[in-house]
Amino acid sequence: MKKITTVFFLAFICLASKSFGQANNGDNFHGADANLKSYKALYILDESNEKKIKGVMRNINNALSDPRLKGKLQVELVAFGDGVEIFKKANHYDTLLLTLQKRGVILAQCENTIHERKISKSELWPFISYVPSGNGEIIIRHYEGWATIHP
Repeated sequence: MKKITTVFFLAFICLASKSFGQANNGDNFHGADANLKSYKALYILDESNEKKIKGVMRNINNALSDPRLKGKLQVELVAFGDGVEIFKKANHYDTLLLTLQKRGVILAQCENTIHERKISKSELWPFISYVPSGNGEIIIRHYEGWATIHP
């Protein structure tokens, strides 16, 4: 009985590894199909590092440019904590932000952050929107079915 079980086990391993090898063959793989009518993504920014800020904006642009998602993707960028730096006039991200906004991206700043840090709204770009709390926005969007992305 042990020999039969071992033979079946080895046969299973051989067949499984062959099918896994085929699944990993890059010739046939093209990525996921976007079969839904719409998609929603919430990008989270809570860091002030320039490389991180520019990376988040690049990630958003890449998602908006993905041919599978063209015309199907709604995006929001929510900033809180150190992420407020993206919306400060002093940091000159306005051209990149306006480009995102023209592509339909909602630009949202956490009001808790600006109150706690005593930042005046006049220090921030006038074209951004506000949410009461960044964490509240994440929670609500999650339960509305939004993908949350925290690069």
